[in-house]
Amino acid sequence: MTKHIFTSAVFAGFAAGLIAALLHFAFVQKYILLGEDYETGALTHFTSGSSADDAQHRDGAQVTDKHAHADGHDHDDTSADPSPLQRNALSVLFITLVYTSYSLLLVAGFAIAHSFGRQISANTGLLWGIAGFAAFQMAPALGLPPELPGTIAAELGLRQLWWWSTVAATGAGLAVIAYGRKPWSALLGLGIMAMPHIIGAPQPDAFFGVAPPEVSAAFSARVLGTGLTVWAVLGWLAGHFWSKETPA
Repeated sequence: MTKHIFTSAVFAGFAAGLIAALLHFAFVQKYILLGEDYETGALTHFTSGSSADDAQHRDGAQVTDKHAHADGHDHDDTSADPSPLQRNALSVLFITLVYTSYSLLLVAGFAIAHSFGRQISANTGLLWGIAGFAAFQMAPALGLPPELPGTIAAELGLRQLWWWSTVAATGAGLAVIAYGRKPWSALLGLGIMAMPHIIGAPQPDAFFGVAPPEVSAAFSARVLGTGLTVWAVLGWLAGHFWSKETPA
């Protein structure tokens, strides 16, 4: 059983991570670069305008300019930013590791369900993947939306505690709704899911930021849209590999 968990998780997580990386570069990274421009002061809200594509182009131009200075023997800055290739390679590595970890959790859930006589197929895995998105991204985003660089937020420890509590409550609530056998199981599951939001996510004393709200909104929407797509693919792949390797 352990072999099934590891093999299914690695294959599904790596494939989903590569898809997530492609979607990140296509839809999300340009807004991160734009947010970094506002965070560093290269752009200022209300006094200068820029598009996401301009920020992505400017990021490459800035790195090229730094390399030109280096060729001219200007070595005063010993902490130069990584090149676009290095940055993108690290992004791919980090994203694939994250989704492989998510896949391990997902397939471990398959194993628990299998021990209770539940059969896992690709279609079942798809539903599990969507549930994983709801638990790990959508529900926490209701209180703590994805943060653009430079976003003002509450103390990190409090946010992490609320985030993990929300993930656990949402996962438990969905499990009760999906597998509960009592008529009131759905109400109980909804109540469990609602508890972190009733308590409320930690918020800063005042709301302000360096980037325009339109940029933050587009960033959050694209992060969540990408997350839903990749979680669905992850669940389907994990269920597919699991059903191939696990006897009925």
